[in-house]
Amino acid sequence: MQDLVNTVDLEAGAEELRTPAELTRWVRGRGLVGRGLDEDALRDVLALREALREVCLAHTGTEVPPATRERLAGLLERGPLLLEVDAEGAARIRPQPGLTGAAELVAHTAAAVARATVDGTWPRLKACASDTCRWVYYDRSPAGRSRWCTMAICGSRAKMRTYRKNKGAATG
Repeated sequence: MQDLVNTVDLEAGAEELRTPAELTRWVRGRGLVGRGLDEDALRDVLALREALREVCLAHTGTEVPPATRERLAGLLERGPLLLEVDAEGAARIRPQPGLTGAAELVAHTAAAVARATVDGTWPRLKACASDTCRWVYYDRSPAGRSRWCTMAICGSRAKMRTYRKNKGAATG
């Protein structure tokens, strides 16, 4: 999931998924079948990516906009999941077999989110609070309250902007 959201570097303007062929290579590189990835599928995957970015941003304390929740719900309903129970009684969620196009990636992403929710790691997957970055990272801070992908870059920039704003207000 994190890999999908980070297929674009907003700051550098670098996009990994510009064409259906690039999407197909990316999906197959993650062990999925990757059939039926046309322009419509590319559009849906990019919409999924940006909706997930907004959800990860919400993990830093904002709210997911209603339009994003609607868009995400529409995408997720196209990627059905199954609950499988094994001989020992263990249950796991997996994508419906035979999915193609964007539905295959949506279902695998939804299954990953479900696993991360169960194991408690989902809320720690965050999007950087910097408007120019929005890189998705795993918050390893003890309290789980980090807001920037890296304190050395985005955090320092934010603190410097606040400092300058406050200094300007104090001298003005």
